[in-house]
Amino acid sequence: MGLWRGTSPLILASQSSARKMLLANAGLEFQAMTADIDERGIQSASKLSNPREIGLLLAREKAKAVSAKRPGSYVIGADQTLALGDRLFNKPAGRAAALAQLRDLAGNTHELNSAVAVAHDGKIVFEDVSVARMTMRDMTEAELSAYLDAAGNAVITSVGAYQLEGLGIHLFERTEGDHFTILGLPLLPLLAFLRRERLVAV
Repeated sequence: MGLWRGTSPLILASQSSARKMLLANAGLEFQAMTADIDERGIQSASKLSNPREIGLLLAREKAKAVSAKRPGSYVIGADQTLALGDRLFNKPAGRAAALAQLRDLAGNTHELNSAVAVAHDGKIVFEDVSVARMTMRDMTEAELSAYLDAAGNAVITSVGAYQLEGLGIHLFERTEGDHFTILGLPLLPLLAFLRRERLVAV
């Protein structure tokens, strides 16, 4: 028997391999569904500039979009924003964009803001934002190109053009923040909420 105690399946409104891994490793049975929302359109219409607020808004919208299709289920929405000072980054559109982004991040410290929201019957019942500070080492053009060659298309699937749990670890000299936040899901606050609601067995 698994740890989930809800009367309806737990839903992850994401196809992120990292988020699915984190929930599975925590022993939670869940179903993953894509949240069909226009992230950039929602962000633009909101007029928000604070990266934490943007991440939370998108996490809420993802959770609510899937919750509307799955009444009775608890739906987890998540989003991650990357800020270098006042500048916000989105997922790079291709290799050239990833290279330009990594040039800017190299030798600097950026912030990853990982937001999570839980919806139940279309209403947000929990939300949280956790922050990690990531210091990327100085890198030459040749080193960046070698990394991009090795990482391939994976670089366009994350906001930072890296996966810390994979080849992206080579880019960094220091990280501050818990591993779950870096991978895109504030797991400890989420599990605390699920325990308070008596939705997990431990």
